[in-house]
Amino acid sequence: MLVADRVIAIAIMGLSAYFMWHAVELPIGWNGMTGGPGGGAFPFWLSLIMMLCAAGILVRSIGRHDGGQSFFDGVMLKSVILVVVALFATIALIPVVGAYIAIPLFIFWYVKVFGRHSWLLTLCLTIGTPLFLFFFFEVTLKILLPKGITEPLFFPLYAMFF
Repeated sequence: MLVADRVIAIAIMGLSAYFMWHAVELPIGWNGMTGGPGGGAFPFWLSLIMMLCAAGILVRSIGRHDGGQSFFDGVMLKSVILVVVALFATIALIPVVGAYIAIPLFIFWYVKVFGRHSWLLTLCLTIGTPLFLFFFFEVTLKILLPKGITEPLFFPLYAMFF
């Protein structure tokens, strides 16, 4: 298990370095002309955070012994396959029904069906996540997410916020 932790941590650190290398091709500081961060700011800083988290995992795994534990057992492998299939289904649904339907469907399935959590937590996450995504990406950053067939439902919101 610790070998897998180390390998994945090193791979994530390498991927983070690659993302940071490409992000610095764009301005990463505050852009005075647009009054906001440069195009490379979010990719750079998120990649740096990702690299630091992976470094923490790597450091924590050094000096520990796992006692020969296997990384996956049958139950864990089934769970991973289920989540991967659900993620692929979510990604396939996004162009059709939009991010604001596909993502809450995945969250509902993951939290309530797969995770067997309470209705309160399920509803808070299922409703709160698309609201946060809308206000963060579309209203604050002016980045439109795919809406698929639900696009006409957003016209009143566009009129209100843009």
